[in-house]
Amino acid sequence: MAYQALYRVWRPQTFFDVVGQEHVTKTLQNALLQQKISHAYLFSGPRGTGKTSAAKILAKAINCEHAPTAEPCNECAACHGITNGTIPDVLEFDAASNSRVEEMRDVLDKVKFAPTAVKYKVYIIDEVHMLSISAFNALLKTLEEPPKHVIFILATTEPHKIPLTIISRCQRFDFRRITASSIVDRMKLIADESGIDCEERALQMIARCAEGGMRDALSLLDQAISYSQERVTLEDALTVTGAVSQGFLNKLARAIKEKNVVQGLETLNELLFHGKDPARFIEDLILFYRDMLLYKTAPQLEESLERVMLDDEFRQMAEEVPIEEIYQLIDFLNKIQQDMRWTNHPRIFLEVAIVKLCQLETAPPQLQQSGAIEQLLSKIDQLEQELQQLKTMGVSQTAHEAVPQPQKPVHRASRNAFQPPLGKINEVLKQATKSDLNLVKANWGEMLGNLLKSHAALLNEAEPVAASATAIIIKFKHEMICQMAMNRHDFLEAVAAGLFKLTSKRFLLLGVPEEQWLTIRENFLHDSYNRDDGSSEQYSSEEEPHIAEAKKLFGAEFVEIID
Repeated sequence: MAYQALYRVWRPQTFFDVVGQEHVTKTLQNALLQQKISHAYLFSGPRGTGKTSAAKILAKAINCEHAPTAEPCNECAACHGITNGTIPDVLEFDAASNSRVEEMRDVLDKVKFAPTAVKYKVYIIDEVHMLSISAFNALLKTLEEPPKHVIFILATTEPHKIPLTIISRCQRFDFRRITASSIVDRMKLIADESGIDCEERALQMIARCAEGGMRDALSLLDQAISYSQERVTLEDALTVTGAVSQGFLNKLARAIKEKNVVQGLETLNELLFHGKDPARFIEDLILFYRDMLLYKTAPQLEESLERVMLDDEFRQMAEEVPIEEIYQLIDFLNKIQQDMRWTNHPRIFLEVAIVKLCQLETAPPQLQQSGAIEQLLSKIDQLEQELQQLKTMGVSQTAHEAVPQPQKPVHRASRNAFQPPLGKINEVLKQATKSDLNLVKANWGEMLGNLLKSHAALLNEAEPVAASATAIIIKFKHEMICQMAMNRHDFLEAVAAGLFKLTSKRFLLLGVPEEQWLTIRENFLHDSYNRDDGSSEQYSSEEEPHIAEAKKLFGAEFVEIID
């Protein structure tokens, strides 16, 4: 007899053999014992999780000579005939190769005839989502009013492609991905029964590469048995799956941690020399750091680890790498994985990526600010203000004229707080006119409507507050949004281009948070009306006479102009 693959030899013949789907098998067994059989079932879930096997077991249990029973006996003529496929009343229909309405009508025409060999006719339609719309319509009428002796079992991996009118007439059971531990236990049983010697680490590697599918796991095990000599080892499993051994990943992670470019490139070259796929290597490295993050944050969830096995070297590495660095590494590797899809030279791309990883400057943890640091930051603020005033008033003035007026210090929340360009903002305020601001405001709404939604969202709580012939000052309600907007070159270019299209003027965009804008504007007005270089007259000439008079009477710091 010709050799049969392991997944065919060890195909489940009872509900007990269906691994990892207890929520489905228990419900079906209770329905069989209580004789509450539905006319239509829908089995959905990932590939290789037991949908078709469960459908055949259900067909055998319904037609078993010992029914009602929770399990088919697999000894009577009905069970043997359904297992061998010799009973015509149980039909397995492949919708992927028979998707036309003609094939479906040919099958449905025979539904009305009574079964000849068993009690119920069972139609198992595999990959039912592949049926055409016309075929679904033909099936719908039969599902709506089926004969009492007919049961439909629909199996699919993509239930969202099935019309809701079909789904609503079926009892739906969702099959889950099988856990790695359940797959390992099943493979151990098969290996023991077959007399195959396997390392447990090899079975664990195969189970994790199967991604929750028992059929994929047994196919990989079959391939590893053929490749191995007398015993299936971890190296055999790594070879047939194309995965990277954890020893190489630990070695590469050590090189990245120690900023050792030479060791990192040597490890990469060794991996590529053994024929490893670059895309699979990047995926394994991402999963390696993902498992490291889970191990550091939730060590009790060992079952959630997809790629690594908890050896001493991995545990030591996890203790040395801080969580902030893992976040940064995963973000960088995700970008590398996306960029690799479009490159024709994956080897060069990987080598450059390894060099960047070894030279990546990781962000240190947030430091607790001490009194000395606060004092230093305050001194930096004071020096920045004095330097700005010297630039504004001119270095040719006398020492008396150059003494800065006392200003309210700008509050700095943290070292990462957004710092607006005070020099550029003050220059814009010097040249700002009301006509320029009105021109921008008149076209602001139309410009927002022409932007992408992602760009327009940044300006939801922002408005132009001052404008000159060449620049605009935009006030943002939140500092974080302001910083995000000013750091995005695509956003700045889109807004500038939108305004240019409407006003024929190319504006420079300057952002400032609302809290800082009040202080900057007050300081500018205070400086403009207290120095004698003539700039105050130049600035005030653009103002309305009553506004200028009010500032003279009460002081500029107490006057707020509201349009």
